[in-house]
Amino acid sequence: MSIIQKIQDQYAKVMAVIIAIALIVFVIMLAFENGGTLFRGDVTTVGKVNGEVIDYDRFRIQVEQQTMMLQQRGMGSGEAVSQQALEQAWNGEIARILLNQETGKLGIDVGKKELNDILFGSNPPQELLQAFQDPQTGRYNPALAQQQINQIKTKGTEEQKAQLNAFLEQMAFQRLAEKFDALFTTSINFPKWMIEKENAQNSLLSKISFVREPYSSIPDSTVKVTNEDIQKYIDKHKEEFKQTESRSISYVAFNAEPSAADSAQIRESLLALKPAFDSVTDVKAFLRNQGVNNYYDGYISANRIQVPMKDSIFKVGIGNIYGPYIDAGNYVLAKVVAQRNIPDTVKIRHILVGTMQMDPQTGQQIPIRDDSTAKKLADSIALAIRNGANFDSLVVKFSNDLGSVNNGGVYDGVPSGQMVPEFNDFIFTNPVGAKGVVKTDYGYHYIEILSQKGSSTGYKIAYLNKPIEASAETDMAANSQATKFAAQVKDRKSFEEAADKLQKEKGVYRSVAQDIAPTASFVPGLGASRTFVKSIYNAKLGEIVQPERVGDYYVVAIVTEVNKEGTMSVDKARFMVEPLLINQKKAELISQKIGKITTLEAVAEKLKKPIEVADSLRFSGQFAQSIGFEPKVIGAAFNKENVNKVVNEPIAGTQGVYVVRIDNLTATPVEAANVEETRKMRYMQGKQQAQYQTFQALKEAASIKDYRAKFY
Repeated sequence: MSIIQKIQDQYAKVMAVIIAIALIVFVIMLAFENGGTLFRGDVTTVGKVNGEVIDYDRFRIQVEQQTMMLQQRGMGSGEAVSQQALEQAWNGEIARILLNQETGKLGIDVGKKELNDILFGSNPPQELLQAFQDPQTGRYNPALAQQQINQIKTKGTEEQKAQLNAFLEQMAFQRLAEKFDALFTTSINFPKWMIEKENAQNSLLSKISFVREPYSSIPDSTVKVTNEDIQKYIDKHKEEFKQTESRSISYVAFNAEPSAADSAQIRESLLALKPAFDSVTDVKAFLRNQGVNNYYDGYISANRIQVPMKDSIFKVGIGNIYGPYIDAGNYVLAKVVAQRNIPDTVKIRHILVGTMQMDPQTGQQIPIRDDSTAKKLADSIALAIRNGANFDSLVVKFSNDLGSVNNGGVYDGVPSGQMVPEFNDFIFTNPVGAKGVVKTDYGYHYIEILSQKGSSTGYKIAYLNKPIEASAETDMAANSQATKFAAQVKDRKSFEEAADKLQKEKGVYRSVAQDIAPTASFVPGLGASRTFVKSIYNAKLGEIVQPERVGDYYVVAIVTEVNKEGTMSVDKARFMVEPLLINQKKAELISQKIGKITTLEAVAEKLKKPIEVADSLRFSGQFAQSIGFEPKVIGAAFNKENVNKVVNEPIAGTQGVYVVRIDNLTATPVEAANVEETRKMRYMQGKQQAQYQTFQALKEAASIKDYRAKFY
């Protein structure tokens, strides 16, 4: 074998080993990302609670459900809602795990028999109560509910089974929480003797004489607080200085808001549409073509229309246009489409033959019958009622409006603009006693108008709006300024120098944002941007965060502080601790100056301070006009051992050092207080607080690892 061949063979083995090692290192790095480990596939771990994993797939569903619920409540969308949904899902998962762990230790459980009682007993969940009412009696039909649930378990789709399991899990969790809460709420007690003692204490009156030396008499500059002093204080009060992971930044924001020229251009573009808007006959179609999809084609009373300039809009008359005017960052043209007298409120009853119905678990609209079938059924109901059929029976049997079924299909005091437009106009433009079938997006409604109250002018108004947005030129100019600034800075020193120069030349100020959490989306002073927060956490301490758009600004930032989870550093805690320690050191100096206390007059002579008097002090009031907020002084004032004596130790208060003599301690008649009523009130207050306080105690004692920032 040639020498070259031997070298090739030898180094081939070496290279194979090197490649193998590199692959192993790569796999290990991947495994440890997202809080994972080498032997567990924790790349899907969103968090851990006392070692129990919160899996991404489950958590994602919780976030989606919370988002849907918030949107259904009219919270809209955007980063703020997403952040709220994320936090609610996170707190919900923590609560679920902690409760299951604690009840598991205590042997508390919800068995199959108990769960059946929850679902099919005398007090069923509202969802089942509404879905499985007996058409004949209007009462809950547990047999029908059980039949439906069993059918889903055996023959339902995977999605239906998942939804059912989530529902059953939630029912069991609620009962488990009730049992756990009962352990605490039933043990709450406020003894009679305690209430009576409080009443007696609150009847006491104290009169004191005192000499005080305020801390402000000693300049702060004469008192030195070292890092060692602060660290000792932190070590003694570690619970007060716990911190979660966070970061702080210094930043410069370059304005990308619409300029005056941008605003004028948008106004002109809206004015160009005014002739077409003025002459159009199909307003709804015209608005839809312009991207406006929220036109309400129904009458609304003048007093319920909440838009600026509404009085001016009303004055232009039917078919005419007012504007442009500015409303919430938009230029708007308002056209009065129609006008007539309508009642203020209406009482009606109706039966909805729905074509769509909301799934209580997912919140999604699902089809329940086709349009033709719904129309025929609604017409049949109308005919049956004309022929003498009982309305209440038909509501229970046929109506898909779960919000009114239990009330005989009645809605009372309905104001204009609350119902969908077709429904709204039928009940507000027809007289009392009118009956008819009306089609809406929900299906077909059989409606009867029972009564009407008041009278006002109703309007149909169409709004054509254009958002006032920055032009491409304005946006590009701000982006260019931010990019130019970022190119000049490399570290904190150059950042501050460039920022100071920018302030002098352009009047653009440097700002700070502190304690930004890894899962946050809102940046104080700037607004919401999850992308920007991620960039902050991808940067190291002292590293520049390159320009990013946040709201109406392009932002260049530098990471100025990186706080790990644990105990605050001396620098972080200084602003809280230093004032306390300064006062402590001043109190020691003042106490040394006072020396041994003999009489109040002697102390006044030493300090060159007058003797002051505070009368009619109450034990229940820690604040008194004559001394301010001084709990320690109040406490000493009601010590019976000190009556007609000078307290032999100076009292270091919140504002200064006090030497106190208790001149008198008397009592006013105890107020005629109903002890039992007070006990009941305290019990109810304690019961309301118990659930929150219990969860907080469990949460504070738990080991919680949060990896959400890796996924969201």
